[in-house]
Amino acid sequence: MRNVGRYEAMFERLAERGEGAFGAFVMLGDPDLETSAAILDALVEGGADMLEVGIPFSDPVADGPVIQAAAVRALRQGVTPADCFALLKEFRARHPQVPVGILTYANLVLARGIGGFYRAAADAGVDSVLVADVPLLESARFVAAAGAAGVDPVLIAAPNTPERTLAGIARAGRGYTYCVARAGVTGADREVSFDSGMIERLAALGAPPPVLGFGISEPGHVRLARAAGAAGVITGSAIVALAAANPGGEADAVRRFAAGMKAATAS
Repeated sequence: MRNVGRYEAMFERLAERGEGAFGAFVMLGDPDLETSAAILDALVEGGADMLEVGIPFSDPVADGPVIQAAAVRALRQGVTPADCFALLKEFRARHPQVPVGILTYANLVLARGIGGFYRAAADAGVDSVLVADVPLLESARFVAAAGAAGVDPVLIAAPNTPERTLAGIARAGRGYTYCVARAGVTGADREVSFDSGMIERLAALGAPPPVLGFGISEPGHVRLARAAGAAGVITGSAIVALAAANPGGEADAVRRFAAGMKAATAS
């Protein structure tokens, strides 16, 4: 029998219901490990289909000020990659079917050793790893280590990515394709636009399902992304900012937000 991974099972289930995937990003350990675990649970309770998580790092170059500040807060708490893997392992025990991906940076992977990092991710029940500052040209050893550990390597595509590079992303990527909705770094925008041409080109190349991120912060953005052909969206800065604005009530705040965003994936 063919082994179906969590991402594939999720996309198939949602397609049958005519829905897109709502993915939620949080920085692990912000504001602390216990609250971070409660936020993850609340996002799933609110309807998040998949989670993407950050490991605190001092120089997250793809992230805007909101997520950078979250990383700083977690680092000040002394949160380590080992703490994050332990937290994810506990989450996996509570939520055996929810796909979980790590968005991280090469320094953290190299510090543990490439193979060691991916094995630790697999042991924690992680489904995918996206190394944000590793371009396709440098990705072969990361992709190989991911495959050896049974972890999906997720790669980034942008509207200005050359066709030859898109073809390489389609061949090497697994799980889903992280599609950058706009130029720059992560952040919550009021106005966004999506390039359906990029999504069409990825589909023609046989890439994993396209999930749009960067700047998606309200239900209207979700509907626009779906209309452009995206299989789903990932929201990060809006969730991180909401949690930071509700000390003591982080879980309730993100649960309500997730419910509104998830509802928009069916419209």
